[in-house]
Amino acid sequence: MKKSTKIIIGVIVGLVIAGIVALILTNFFSATEVSYNQFFQDMTAKKVEELYIDAYKLTYVTEGGKFQVIFPSLYGASDWFTFVEQLAEAQEKAAIAAGGTFDGVYLPGVVSFTDPNATSIWSSILPIVGVVVLAIVFWLMMRSIAGGNAKTMNIGKTKAHMQNKPNVRFADVAGAEEEKEELKEVVDFLKAPRKFADLGAKIPSGVLLVGPPGTGKTLFAKAVAGEAGVPFFSVSGSDFVEMYVGVGASRVRDLFDLAKKNQPCIIFIDEIDAVGRRRGAGLGGGHDEREQTLNQILVQMDGFETNDGIIVMAATNRADILDPALLRPGRFDRQINVNLPDVKGREQILKVHARNKPMSPDVNFRTVARITAGFSGAELANLLNEAAILAVRKGKKLIGNIELYDGINKVLMGPQKKSRVVTESDKRCTAYHEAGHAVLACLCEHCDPVHEVSIIPRGRAAGYTMTRPETDDNDVSYNKLIDNICMSLGGRVAEELVIHDVTTGASADLQHVSDIARRMVTQWGMSDKLGLVAYDNDQPPFMGMEYGGHNHSSYSQATSATIDDEIRRLIASAHERATKLLKENRKIMDNMARVLVERETIYTEEVRMLMEGKDYKEVIAYMDSQDENARKNPFVKMTEEKPAEQPVQEPVETVPAETATPVEEGTDDKKAED
Repeated sequence: MKKSTKIIIGVIVGLVIAGIVALILTNFFSATEVSYNQFFQDMTAKKVEELYIDAYKLTYVTEGGKFQVIFPSLYGASDWFTFVEQLAEAQEKAAIAAGGTFDGVYLPGVVSFTDPNATSIWSSILPIVGVVVLAIVFWLMMRSIAGGNAKTMNIGKTKAHMQNKPNVRFADVAGAEEEKEELKEVVDFLKAPRKFADLGAKIPSGVLLVGPPGTGKTLFAKAVAGEAGVPFFSVSGSDFVEMYVGVGASRVRDLFDLAKKNQPCIIFIDEIDAVGRRRGAGLGGGHDEREQTLNQILVQMDGFETNDGIIVMAATNRADILDPALLRPGRFDRQINVNLPDVKGREQILKVHARNKPMSPDVNFRTVARITAGFSGAELANLLNEAAILAVRKGKKLIGNIELYDGINKVLMGPQKKSRVVTESDKRCTAYHEAGHAVLACLCEHCDPVHEVSIIPRGRAAGYTMTRPETDDNDVSYNKLIDNICMSLGGRVAEELVIHDVTTGASADLQHVSDIARRMVTQWGMSDKLGLVAYDNDQPPFMGMEYGGHNHSSYSQATSATIDDEIRRLIASAHERATKLLKENRKIMDNMARVLVERETIYTEEVRMLMEGKDYKEVIAYMDSQDENARKNPFVKMTEEKPAEQPVQEPVETVPAETATPVEEGTDDKKAED
């Protein structure tokens, strides 16, 4: 407990005790109220020993105690004679009535117009209490003002967190060997700057790490500081911006002043796009607080003052919106792209995160890496964590392949919801919907292999068809995009053919195919009618750039209409193809739907048997004869296979696989609006 709190509690307890004592004393010294006649009787009987007269009341003391009379009219010093006359008259009447003689008015030995005990004890205590309360209030006000001044004085101080020697090393960062090589030069400079200076080499003053979320940009910065053994200052871009003008610039100055005292060191600014956005966009004006902060960062990185022992590292996933002055040589003059890991990188990342987890001997991380294409490092770490939680839930001591496979599904689509009540009609509709996806995925040559088909709700989906790529393709072909659009429409086509109606379950599929078709037409030049013209980019719009006159939708209404026609043509063609294929393979779809209704989930082997023409009874008998865990484990056969070698390709501008792959899993919002 703080000292000030103890003082306040002590004062409150003292005031309570003083109040109780005052109440007791007040009751002790208080007088008993009697009538005016009783007072005359006591005076006539000569019982009154002391008499105190006030303007409104009369107090007297006898052997029996202290009494008080409230006068019906005013009696003060000026009415003393009237009062004595009335008193003499009353005493005379009482003496005659008793058969005696009146010897003169009787007055007690003490007669006064002020009662020393008439003042309440509160009159003495309340001033003291008031002074004490005022002193406490004054003390609290001064303390508050002092604290406010302290906060006001510290508002311009940096919020950076300093670590003297981070315990992260390059060995803790897996799956990015080229990025490590780029950063090792920074480590060498921090360890031995002399050998660079002897050759006239100048190390980059700023390193910008660019990449999707979860790829380990912050971890790279910590690893550089850990390898070099230098202090590490970490701060977020949003920590500079405050409601007070000039605070951001002040914090930047304070941060670099602190870094100068600890150089050589590393300053890491996470999410620098929060403060480093392009200036002159027409938003906020030249005196905007964010722009002032950015200006100060620019000056500190490459201005009149030299900061040779300070290396600034920053991370962002939106390098396209950063101010050009921030990216010029002398500031962030080295950009390192931290991309999603390939199959080899994913295997290394899985091994790093599994070091402190008990894994089953049959787990093959190369196999797991092959079916987790598109996963970032953070998602792989989450996958292993979910697998560990599932193993604990099942009471296992080791994490096996089954838990890893369930972890992949949980990361992609959320947990299963087996307790959800599903009607028979919905169950049948979902079974045909997912069967339509799975059958077309097997029939279309360029679609990824089907690993699992289920009608158990998972996340927001009523069912799902999970397909996973086996290779890390850097580009996506036209035929693969067309096949994936066709496969995504399989659910809607199956509903049209079987139940002769459509549901809201295909809403996510329709949004997906519309997005892919629009990109094919507007970004990837895959329309004969529009030609090799890019009408859109694959970056989210930056409102400031639009205000600056760089509108990304700068084409005519006629071209816009042509784009819409081409999108509809691609989708209609895929819909017609999907309808034709499912009509020709209706028996396979019926058998698959029947198995799904009875068993809810099928895996690779059951899908293969159904596509070969096996009857649903044969498939169910096979499922009864096999252990569910053995069927569920997709790693068994893949472990025996060798991963396909990646062909050497020319360095051309390609479509990122994580952006263009249409369907990783067929998640459908089944009746999401109902």
